[in-house]
Amino acid sequence: MASPADTVHHPFFARVWPAIAAHETEQMRQSRRENLAGLAGRVLEVGAGTGTNFAFYPDTVEHVVAIEPEPRLVERARGAATTAPVPVEVTNRTIESFSADQPFDAVVCSLVLCSVAEPDSVVRQVFSLLKPGGELRYLEHVASRGVRGGLQRFVDATTLWPRLAGNCHAHRDTEATIRAAGFAVDRTLTQHALPAWAPLPVSEFVIGRARRPANPI
Repeated sequence: MASPADTVHHPFFARVWPAIAAHETEQMRQSRRENLAGLAGRVLEVGAGTGTNFAFYPDTVEHVVAIEPEPRLVERARGAATTAPVPVEVTNRTIESFSADQPFDAVVCSLVLCSVAEPDSVVRQVFSLLKPGGELRYLEHVASRGVRGGLQRFVDATTLWPRLAGNCHAHRDTEATIRAAGFAVDRTLTQHALPAWAPLPVSEFVIGRARRPANPI
């Protein structure tokens, strides 16, 4: 079996994402704040991008290890880390190739599970990196129903959307994947970041909190 890749390369996405991230709506920025609220201890962030989350970590967080597998985005993330309110260490790895000496109190996934090649194995890896009782915080766009769901399946299968958008797949049932990995979902809230009539396939987002169940006594 081949070893998992250490990095990924999406040159077009890496050029356009910094501009998109710099002009996020206030609604999305508030969603990021909500996703990180109340975190404490050691945190692993998967797919840090340009470090957009870093400014929103509460001071109860002791240390963040932020994984970003796209080399062109790493330097931007490291720049953002220098002004973060908590210590942030940025590493240029994939979650598939990442290992840790001790488990984390929480893992954060923001707009990343749509883009990994094998979401089931990635979420199982996240599960293994958490302490028993530790939390997964996720802010992800998810599969829609009806006409928009049909549009998502179409763009995933027959258009250049995944290639241009950093392997983004619009029609993924991310919460089903999280539950199947063994997580207990405590809280979930679905929001629309774009109007229902907007032509983009990604508009429905979910903010959720899930736990790795504590070991049985």
